[in-house]
Amino acid sequence: MARQPRRVADNFGAAGGRRRRSASACALFVLAWAGAQPAMAQTIEQEGDRIPGLPEPSIAVSFPREFGDPGGIRSALAGRGITYAINYIGEVLGNPTGGFAQEAFYDGRLEVALSVDLEKMIGWDGLTFFTNGYQIHGRSITATDLGALMPVSFIEAFASTRLFELWLEQKLLGDHLSLRFGQLSADSEFLISEGAGAFLNASWGWPAIAGINIPDGGPAYPLAAPAVRLSFNPTDNLGFLVGVFSGDPAGDCAADLPQECNPNGLDFPLNDPLLFIEAAIKYNQGEGALPGTLKLGGWKLYGSFEQTATGSAGLPIGLQPVPGVLAEHDHALYLVLDQMIYRLPGDDDPKGVAVFGRIIGAPSEGNMIELYWEAGLTLDGVWSARPHDLLGIGFAYTGVSAQIIDYNKEQGFPVIPSFEGMLEVSYAAQIMPGLTLQPDFQYFWNPGGHVGDPEDPTTAVPNAAVFGLRSTVNY
Repeated sequence: MARQPRRVADNFGAAGGRRRRSASACALFVLAWAGAQPAMAQTIEQEGDRIPGLPEPSIAVSFPREFGDPGGIRSALAGRGITYAINYIGEVLGNPTGGFAQEAFYDGRLEVALSVDLEKMIGWDGLTFFTNGYQIHGRSITATDLGALMPVSFIEAFASTRLFELWLEQKLLGDHLSLRFGQLSADSEFLISEGAGAFLNASWGWPAIAGINIPDGGPAYPLAAPAVRLSFNPTDNLGFLVGVFSGDPAGDCAADLPQECNPNGLDFPLNDPLLFIEAAIKYNQGEGALPGTLKLGGWKLYGSFEQTATGSAGLPIGLQPVPGVLAEHDHALYLVLDQMIYRLPGDDDPKGVAVFGRIIGAPSEGNMIELYWEAGLTLDGVWSARPHDLLGIGFAYTGVSAQIIDYNKEQGFPVIPSFEGMLEVSYAAQIMPGLTLQPDFQYFWNPGGHVGDPEDPTTAVPNAAVFGLRSTVNY
């Protein structure tokens, strides 16, 4: 099976962009009404027996057509370039041992995504509109029990109903060049490792070094930011991405959690620009070959800010910054590798055994994290009896900056920060197309980067084991 998408937007393909509040109901209704009226009388070109506009994969293919295309509305909208998708992720996570508390929690996220091909709708060649939003509920095991630098789940966030991305994209030069602008998320396109998509932990998507070092977690789930992104792919095997984002998606925030400053995603703060640049090379893409992708990139924040004890998704972390120290013109460099090492024969969609890795470094001065790396192995469809299942095994390391370590030593604190390590083993089993169950295990060394226990600051938070079960439904 394909990598597990972090957002249902990934399943739209070319119409909806790539791939850790619901979309405007008013906008969905207006577009549906406008698009459906003339389309109802048309003969919709069928894609075999598949419903036009259906995301891939979808549970609708396993039920009568009326379930996925009630009243013919979905196929009629698709004929006018309007596609929508609904995704729900629900999970139970618990840590029977370790952390500063031991509990089990349920959390969930409903996503609604809408994409409009404006060439089909109004004849504007190469223009696409996209928006999505979330209804996030439940409690965060990371914030409540661990204070970890690498959140246990990529859907963990402040409970809310919020707009996420909202953008227009114009494609030019035969789709080799595209310009996207609006409210964007950096983790939709930058820093992505395909192999890392097999896991639950948020750091496999938006790595802890970015979520902690960039103000208020950076322009990533669940807070996108005003931005413009340019993509240039001169060949199928070479690509360049450049993005300029508003540097702090929460704006001038005085609250403890950044998401409380922008609770519905309807604020669009403009502040110090954050530049992302990435180049990608694909190789061995031929039939039967072992494909690979190498990416080199970096980011730079043009401004200064004071670090806070929040990390990815704005969740509180145990690690504390050095008081009064500013991060000025902060930057980092990264390298990403995805490489298949064994390919199943006779499959156009490459499946088999693959390895992946990322390494990211940042200056110690002004940063809480100076080194992040991860490495892992995925087995995709290798069992003939379960051709759509995916097994992932990976380890991630988040290294605390020397500036933080030296400060804690100078102050004579009894517990000195060092690093946080995390091992994850995850198995995604397809029950039917569009429905997966995913048992998961994570083990954390030094949760929070080796920090004092809130109940007894003279001892470190104990290593923790987290067990979980996730269900994912795409419609």
